[in-house]
Amino acid sequence: MATVRVHTAQNVSLEYEVASLGDRIVAAILDYLVLGAWIFACGLVYSGLSLQGNAASVGLGLAIGVPYVFYHLISEVFFNGQSIGKRARDIRVMRLDGTAPSVGDYLLRWLLRLIDTGLFGGLVAIITIAANGRGQRLGDLAAGTTVVKVRPLATSPLAPGLSPIAGYQPVFPQAALLADHDVALVRQLVQQASARGNYEVLNEVANKVKEITGIRTDLQDGPFLQTVLRDHAHLAASA
Repeated sequence: MATVRVHTAQNVSLEYEVASLGDRIVAAILDYLVLGAWIFACGLVYSGLSLQGNAASVGLGLAIGVPYVFYHLISEVFFNGQSIGKRARDIRVMRLDGTAPSVGDYLLRWLLRLIDTGLFGGLVAIITIAANGRGQRLGDLAAGTTVVKVRPLATSPLAPGLSPIAGYQPVFPQAALLADHDVALVRQLVQQASARGNYEVLNEVANKVKEITGIRTDLQDGPFLQTVLRDHAHLAASA
């Protein structure tokens, strides 16, 4: 199992499982099925309305061509590194430093997609991903990104009564502002949301914790909440 370890700006190390070649191929197939369904639907509408003439043909071409060309770019920019296929396989695009890719990163990946997947039926991408070891095709190598499983592999030692870790320095000292009952509720919600893959709940909990503590961070919601809970447990045990 290939993994990639990222060291965030908040001095937190997280280990992610690199999306397998099989996951990425299945995700690509699902995306092409979505695009195929869109093309079929456009064809039905065109036939059903009995549209004729150059204007109608140009309109049909644009309705089919624009989504086909820009599908991956738009999906990844607006859906946090996931297309429909990637979301179905629970994988996403992420920078190697653990931060979310910028629009420029997504654009670079998209531009090089023509070489990665357009030549030889995607053979270039397959060979590059298999040989790289970090799940990177040419677009990922250029953009400094990879595709990983959504959840970090590392489990957070957040059980009640956690003993202090020797030499550990809290990342967010503001975690001490959380009351014990707040922490217990956050821990419960994180466990439930993570088990169900409910990222909306994780986002709501993270935003509430940031509101209470005044923390500002670019960490993703799950790792952020894990770090806050670990910091609070360490601070409480050291008091």
